[in-house]
Amino acid sequence: MGLLTVIRKQKLKDRELRVLLLGLDNAGKSTIVKRILNQPTASLTPTMGFEITSVPFGEHNLNIWDVGGQQTLRSFWFNYFDQLDALVWVIDASQLDRLHEVFRELYTVLQNERVHGVKLLILLNKIDLVNTSLDDLTSTVIKELELDSYGPREEKWQIIQCSAITGEGIHQGLEWLTS
Repeated sequence: MGLLTVIRKQKLKDRELRVLLLGLDNAGKSTIVKRILNQPTASLTPTMGFEITSVPFGEHNLNIWDVGGQQTLRSFWFNYFDQLDALVWVIDASQLDRLHEVFRELYTVLQNERVHGVKLLILLNKIDLVNTSLDDLTSTVIKELELDSYGPREEKWQIIQCSAITGEGIHQGLEWLTS
């Protein structure tokens, strides 16, 4: 293998990001992936296990690991933490009654040393179905998860309101991940 081939492969690898997509069941993780790919979202079924999708975005290639969020699958999440560049946590903003469960599960994930230093993007999904103040919800998420201790917001973590159905906020989230 020549030097130029090695350099080319390294450049491609440098632009490749491994992104883990997590959240509770029915948060809209797979719908977000389908929206990114401009594929139909009407006939999705819950993800059992995981699905890997490679998505070109700007100068990057995002390898998105979409992992099921059912209670029975959560104990396996830690198996996907190695060599992460980013963690995307999806919250169903229309199911406020599950926020305690959301916080508990995300807090558990963030305590794992293999995700320390990894970029964290929290997507407040399904904003098209919400009648309450999203700014209040965003503030609650920041406070409950003590995100200010995770590092500088613009550099280490971000919360973006989105809708997987309309596409609102999805591009903005990917822009932040690749910045």
